[in-house]
This record gives sequence, structure tokens and C-alpha cells, in this order.
Amino acid sequence: MSADFVLQKDTSRRRFLRAGVTATLAAAAFPAFGSARVLDPAPVPGRADGNLESNVEANFELDEITIDDLQKAFQSGRYSSRSVTEKYLARIQEIDKSGHTVNAVIEINPDALEIAGALDQERKSKGTRGPLHGVPVLIKDNIDTGDRMNTTAGSLALLGSRPSSDAFVVAQLRKAGAVILGKTNLSEWANIRSNHATSGWSGRGGLTRNPYALDRNPCGSSSGTGAGVSANLCAVGVGTETDGSVVCPSSANGLAGLKPTVGLVSRTGIVPISHTQDTAGPMARTVRDVAIVLGAMAGADSEDSATADGQRRQYPDYTKFLDPAGLKGARLGVVRKYFGFNDAVDRLMDTMIGGMKLAGAEIIDPADIPTIGKFDDSEFTVLLYELKADLAGYLARRGNSTVKSLKDVIEFNELHRDREMPYFGQDIFLKSEQKGSLTSKEYLDALALNRRLARAEGIDFVMDKFKLDALVAPTAGPAWLTDLIGGDHSGGGSSSAAAVAGYPNINVTAGHLWGLPVGISFFGRAWSEPTLLKIAYSFEQLTKARQKPRFLSTIDLRSGL
Repeated sequence: MSADFVLQKDTSRRRFLRAGVTATLAAAAFPAFGSARVLDPAPVPGRADGNLESNVEANFELDEITIDDLQKAFQSGRYSSRSVTEKYLARIQEIDKSGHTVNAVIEINPDALEIAGALDQERKSKGTRGPLHGVPVLIKDNIDTGDRMNTTAGSLALLGSRPSSDAFVVAQLRKAGAVILGKTNLSEWANIRSNHATSGWSGRGGLTRNPYALDRNPCGSSSGTGAGVSANLCAVGVGTETDGSVVCPSSANGLAGLKPTVGLVSRTGIVPISHTQDTAGPMARTVRDVAIVLGAMAGADSEDSATADGQRRQYPDYTKFLDPAGLKGARLGVVRKYFGFNDAVDRLMDTMIGGMKLAGAEIIDPADIPTIGKFDDSEFTVLLYELKADLAGYLARRGNSTVKSLKDVIEFNELHRDREMPYFGQDIFLKSEQKGSLTSKEYLDALALNRRLARAEGIDFVMDKFKLDALVAPTAGPAWLTDLIGGDHSGGGSSSAAAVAGYPNINVTAGHLWGLPVGISFFGRAWSEPTLLKIAYSFEQLTKARQKPRFLSTIDLRSGL
């Protein structure tokens, strides 16, 4: 029950935290068409020209390596799981911990090398469990592990009280043979603590930075997963989302990231915000790797009733839906109401839409969701009620924590204000604590309104009207400058409709603006992951827009787009 969430309120309106989507304009994106823990952030090292590459070894042996590449290397004997794990651990020490350059990883699994070695032996004696056998994975620090690592949601309130068992999704990953390499930093409590928060900051973990430009924000709340996977600190990662927290950091960090239909992946053992919107999701450098991880994560969980519906819709192998020609004949609706927040992003998106049309997609433009903006307040109301109730349920299940309720967490933060609230407070927590039970009329009315406006009169309505396979919109804008004093800067984005509906949404890198990645989102009906993966994969193969980060200390805006 959880997700990394990026909800901010600006008076009565919802502010969206956004990160970067962009491109080297036009034809360059379509070559086929010819044409730690610190309260104050540590100083960012770098050369006078803003390039960190003199401080950090630019080329890493495992840069951009895929799951398939690793399996071939394991099979040939070039690498073992243990040797790969050692290389990633060294890389984390080099560019993540030394000088707090990126600061994506909040804790290393002390048993990672032993686990990797055991999986090497198992490979030799029994064969592989599947495509994730021996593959190092980073997971967000709001996902329980029943080992020697903490699970804190970035809060000092949970530090030292380790969960007794794995989250269901972690058990699934281990079953598939993954090596849990460590935990990633996040926007504390998945960005639900304050309207004035800075994404990527937590009391326990300090500030995570965007590896493309270290003074820019990685978005959140899956900030560390986004930055860590992009910086090649692991093979793949897992984040969580309530509204935007997988797709936004995937956009800002140049990744493919999928928020599944609520119920496809279990929420048991994940620090919650909202049982109606929370879900974990895979984040990777390629759509194929996202599909592989999704197949391992999905599964029916007797402790999470939402997965009962998902059980009939799950596939052990989502790679079978990947098709380089997947755009041909696909009917895609352009949600223009999610445009207009950035002129350069609009131009990039229009270029991408034109490219998809040339690739054979049928473009319906506009195909607007008529209810956009009408469920912002009701979404916030539902989250306030569910946060209070769901967090209490999680803490009761966890059992060994000194905090037992949202009220306890609020009191802890006040007692440790110097470490927990040096930059922003807990105004959302206070509003949530004032709410009643989940039988309250205000809550039930808001929940019913959300479902009607986001589903029947929202995504389902427009897809039925135009007979669409998916909807298309910019995920977010280029990553904003991190501002611990003023908090996140409002931008634009398209995560809300799919998030409130509980429907799937996938981000893919569309290009770069000013050297910062910008993503495009494909979203649609419940359980449409196979269709979305097919379309996203085809788009990715067409554009090949992903570029590895350069760890610049800042962006030279004089360089233009």
C-alpha cells in the first residue's frame, strides 16, 4: 500500500512537480526520418566550465548495460553476478557517496555480495530462475525488506525499526533471482508531508541530485531510484507512485518508467499514502528492461485484495508484447489540455507526434479528457483521509516501530525539528490528522467523484469516443533548479488522470532540451499494460533518445536547445 507521490497544493489548486522532457529538436530525435545524509547540501564538485567529468570517471564498464546484456555475459563467463555487484558497489562509492555527488543510494545491502555469490552457484548447479537471475536492483526506501537494511520512507522516525519480512514485491524479485543491491533515497514520506517540500530531500538521506545537472531536481518522490538507475548505479530499479512519482522522475532522469494499474503489483509491505492510488513500478534505461521487471513484480497477494482482479490480467513475460512496429495502426489521442506549460516542450512533443504519424500511428488531435482539473480537490481530500488510515494500518502490521500513527510521526517531527524540518514543515500531515475515518461522508463522496470523473467520464469516455489504443501527453518539463528555501517550482505534467483512475501510465524519453531529458507519456484503460508497452517500445526504437548523464555541475543556458 504505497507510492511515491508528488502532490503539492498552491492555494486551492494542485501544483505538479515536474522534471525534464526534451530533445535535440526535430530530426535529430528521429534519425530514421533523415533529417547522507546532510541537512545542508554538500558542495557540488566540478570544473570551471560546469563539467564534472574531470572529477568522475565518465565511462563506466557497465554503462547502459541491459538485463539481456548481463545474462549473455553471465552465460559466457565474462561476468558473474558477484563481479557485477562488486562493480556497482564501487561505482556507488565513487560517484554517489564520495562528496555526495548524486546521493541516490540511502543504504547498501550488507549481504548483497553473499547473495550474488549464492546465485552464481545456483546458476551452475540448477540453472537460472529467469531473466533477473543475478541482476542487481535498487529499490526505494519505502519498500520493506526483511533483512539487515532499514525501511524508513526517508524519515528518522522509522530508522532502526527494521521490518520483519519482505514486501510482497521484494519477495517476487528475490524469487526471480534479483540481487537487492540497496535502498534509494526519496522525497520524505513520498512527498506527502508538505506543500512546500523539495523533491529528493529526506531527513535521513539528505538531498538527491539530478545526474544530468547536479543543481537541478531529480523529481520525486522516487528521486533516488530515478537518479540511481540513470547514473548506472544498478541494472534496474523499483519506485512507487501515488501521482507522478514513477513517471516524473523517469522523465527527469531519462528513463523508461511504468506505473501499473493499481492491483497488478501488490502494495503489501510498502509505506502507504493511498490504497486507491498507490503502486510500485519498474524504472529502467530501456522499455524492454521495464517489461522484464514488471513480469517479475506482478503477482496475486492474499494480503492485498486489489491483486485479485489483477491475477487474471497478469503475464509472467511482458516482453512478448514488445514490437518495433507497434506504432503502426495504433490510434493515439493527444491530450492537448496537458500541453501549454512550456513552449519548447510543446514543440518537442509536436515533433514526436509527427514522427509517430510517419511511423503509421493514427493521431487524433485533440482528444482531450473533459474532466481534467475537476478532480484535483477531491483527489487531495481522498489522499488526506487514506494517508491517516493507511499509515496506521501499515505501522500496526510492522509492529516494532516507536511511532504507531500519523499523530506520533507529527510529534516526532516536532521533537526533531532541527533535523526533520530545517527547510519545510508538515502542513499536509496536520491536515490529514484532522480527518475522520474512511466511513466519513466527505471521504466517500470524494472517492466516488474521483472514480466517476477520472474513469467513466474521463479516460474511458475519451477512449471510447475516439476508439483509442492510448492517450499521449508530455510527462513533464525539463528539470527545475533545486530550491530548498522555496521548494519545488510548479511546472506542468500529465500524471493525474491515470493516477486518480488507478490506470497504467508509461514514460519514455522523447529527447532533450538544454541537455536535460524530457519524457512523453502513454496512458490508457485499466490493465492495458501490454498495449502501452508495445507502443512505448516502438516509440523508443524509433527515437533512441536516451543519453547517459554527464554529471554537469550546472547547465550552460547559452548553449541553446
